[in-house]
Amino acid sequence: QVQLVESGGGLVQAGGSLRLSCAASGRTFSSYFMGWFRQAPGKEREFVARISWNSLSTDYADSVKGRFAISRDNAKKTVYLQMNSLKPEDTAKYYCAASRSDGTNWYDFGSWGRGTQVTVSS
Repeated sequence: QVQLVESGGGLVQAGGSLRLSCAASGRTFSSYFMGWFRQAPGKEREFVARISWNSLSTDYADSVKGRFAISRDNAKKTVYLQMNSLKPEDTAKYYCAASRSDGTNWYDFGSWGRGTQVTVSS
């Protein structure tokens, strides 16, 4: 198991940028696939982005392709989500998650952070 703590959320105007960070504890962070999910009020949790253990493979939801970028620093045990050109519909609580497999469904991820709120005003 790995413990995850997100940070970097906040209030931003449409068109702005934010960078989320997810700090992990545990000796095996570098062996995990890492992902970001989000959940808006009244909606289901949805996949945002995922990165392989060695950063060679990334996947994005169609809604964020070209605007968001996921990256990781295994030495710092941290994964990032750079969010540019933010839109009001990006407003949600963003969760960091870790997985032993390369799936993109929420049930593929066994460890979760508590989330960080992102609010985009129009």
